[in-house]
Order: sequence, then structure tokens, then C-alpha cells
Amino acid sequence: MLRWSEVSPRPAPGPSPSRGDASPAPLLAANGDLAVEALLSQHAAGGHPLMGFVLADRSHALEWLQQGQVLAAGWHGELPATLDTQGGLARLHLVHREVGLLAAPGKKPPPLERLSRARFASRPPTAGVRHHLDQVLREAGLDPRVVHQRAALLASHRDVACAVARGEADVGLASRAWAARLGLSFRSLGHEAYGLVLPATCLGNPAVVGLCETAQGPAFKRSLQAIPGYEPGETGKLQLLAARAAPRPSPPSSSRGEAR
Repeated sequence: MLRWSEVSPRPAPGPSPSRGDASPAPLLAANGDLAVEALLSQHAAGGHPLMGFVLADRSHALEWLQQGQVLAAGWHGELPATLDTQGGLARLHLVHREVGLLAAPGKKPPPLERLSRARFASRPPTAGVRHHLDQVLREAGLDPRVVHQRAALLASHRDVACAVARGEADVGLASRAWAARLGLSFRSLGHEAYGLVLPATCLGNPAVVGLCETAQGPAFKRSLQAIPGYEPGETGKLQLLAARAAPRPSPPSSSRGEAR
């Protein structure tokens, strides 16, 4: 039996999603977060219908979800204001995680003002973790574009951590969880809630039911408690998101005055 949050309104009726009546493929699109890895492992061990994994940052994952290509998308932060949720979306909270800068074992990550001169393994602008770094850089009076001029923009937290561990980068941008897995030093930039976004119309899908039940189970929470940088306090909270239509584009303004 799925447990629901009581604070979210039910989605208002709206037009059918553009993907039609067919259910999306049983795929989860997300960054290589260890919480997702643990969830899929526990999900399979519980005998639930198998769920495939596609590596993607949050923006591409959400795009594929809206297109009906995947059943779940990893997400952290606020959903875009331009997102049309009239079809109905739900959010499954997994964990609060810590993100920051990584360096080789025994070495401290360099100060922010030295990032542009270091071999820096970062993430593309569409990755949510970039927003944390860019905000911190602006608060320090630094231009994120200048800092990233020479940076290697890698596809996942895992790729960043591995680049630092192999000595291919002096500093990287990733989660504390990945730093701990590879024995890297870490300096925090902030915390964020991380979870999955799902189509509300697919909550009865056996694979989705299995994901939710797994996330709400004690075994998954215990696995998260063993990972540094994770706080599983609200793990498994399932919440319907308020429905809203995407804003209509403003009509182009006429450069000529009215005819007289």
C-alpha cells in the first residue's frame, strides 16, 4: 500500500499528454546518484518488474519524461516555471544530499578564485548541481562563465569523481556520497532534496508501484543511512504536484503604430 503526502492538491483535469495512451517504457532517467543505484538494486531484489536506467542530467531527464520516453526522471530543485503539469505529475522523495567540491585524497579542494586555473571537472549548465556552484561563485564576486572556460563538463557525478580519482582533474563538482565512495576529500557547497518525478497517470503501473514501495521500505532507508552525505528523513514521501498550464508565449509587439 502506497503512503501519500496529505499536503498536495490533486491535479486538475487537463488535456491528455502528447505521448497518447501508451505507457512510457519502464525506464528511469537520472544522473548516476548512489540513491538511484540503491533504489534500483532494492527494487530488483524485491521481485518487482524490472526498471531500466538511462543516464541523464535533470533537464534532459525531465524532457524525456514529458515526451513519454521514460517512466521516471531524477530531479532536484524547483521544477521549471514553464513546465506544463496539467497532465499530472507526482514527486517521490528519495534523500537530502550534500554536494560540493572534490579533490584527491589528502588534498583540500582549491579556493573558488583558483578554480579557473585548476584542472576542473565540472558539470554542464543543465545539471542541477551547477546551480549550487554558480550561485556560490556569484556570491563571491566571480563569473561562472570565466570559471568554466577551461573546465571539462562531464556527464555525471560518477564521471567527475572518477576523473579526480584517476588524476585527470585537480578538483571536481559532485556529491559527498561519490567523494566518500572513492576516498576523495570534500568541501561542502550546500544541501538539496533529491527524488523522482513521475506521471500521475502511471502511478498504477506495476514498475512505479514497485519503485514507491521500495522507497518506502526499511531496507532502502537503511542503505541510505550507510552512505555519507545522505539524510533519508523523508525518504519515500509521495506527493502530487499542483497542476498548472505552461505560460503562453507573448505575441510579438508591432514596431509600427496603428494606421490612422
